[in-house]
Amino acid sequence: MKSFKAYAKVNIFLKITGTRGVYHEIISRFMIVSDLYDELSFVKKENQEFEIIGNFNCSKEQNTIFKAYKALLEHTKSKNLEDFFKEYGVHVKKNIPSFAGLGGGSSDAATFLHMCNEYLKLGLNKDELAQIGVKVGADVPFFIYGFESANVSGIGEIVEAFDEKTLPLSIYTPTLEISTPKVYQSYREHYFNPIDAAESEKFAHMDSLDVLKNFSIDEANDLFKPALHNYPQLKEYQKEGYFFSGSGSSFFQIKANNE
Repeated sequence: MKSFKAYAKVNIFLKITGTRGVYHEIISRFMIVSDLYDELSFVKKENQEFEIIGNFNCSKEQNTIFKAYKALLEHTKSKNLEDFFKEYGVHVKKNIPSFAGLGGGSSDAATFLHMCNEYLKLGLNKDELAQIGVKVGADVPFFIYGFESANVSGIGEIVEAFDEKTLPLSIYTPTLEISTPKVYQSYREHYFNPIDAAESEKFAHMDSLDVLKNFSIDEANDLFKPALHNYPQLKEYQKEGYFFSGSGSSFFQIKANNE
């Protein structure tokens, strides 16, 4: 069976607009990184348990692919789906670093849902897949829709295509696993300052290139300071001209001409 690419993303900007219970509402520009991706395929296996083959640093139950499978099964009640994964496992060639703000787990989950929908002819449209995906993680709907660049708002469930070409990005990821919940908790406790609707609209209409030209690392991403608060060693990896993706730990900039 053919393999599918699960692309990484960066957050060109990420601004907090408010809260919804324990969650934070955001406006963020997600952009696909076209030269960084995991590869997923279905492979024959011996045992009948749901199996994920690949280099993961979490249990099967914590894996976003397994969570996507359970959410899809709950939604479809498909016996064919159950039977298929008694015979096939999910092989993942992992290239996107984990806990790095690049959306690897969410992209894997979205790609897995698309693969199941295609192979098993489940007949689900992208809106339905996104509704299933958001139960797995807030970033999954972005990857379901497959836009190269999009404004993502709410708690991640509102995805609107943004008409621009992807930028050639240089990314580096420190060997530092960051807990997103911890960073958001630190934001709420120490840095809480949501932007208003006018500011949100301004960001939503700016080209990504203009954002990177006109804002500093912490102006573009409200989670950078709380990430530093929790993980002060991040300061050692911060370089001039680089920006911060999501809750980290990855930094990125537009590639120089000679890269």
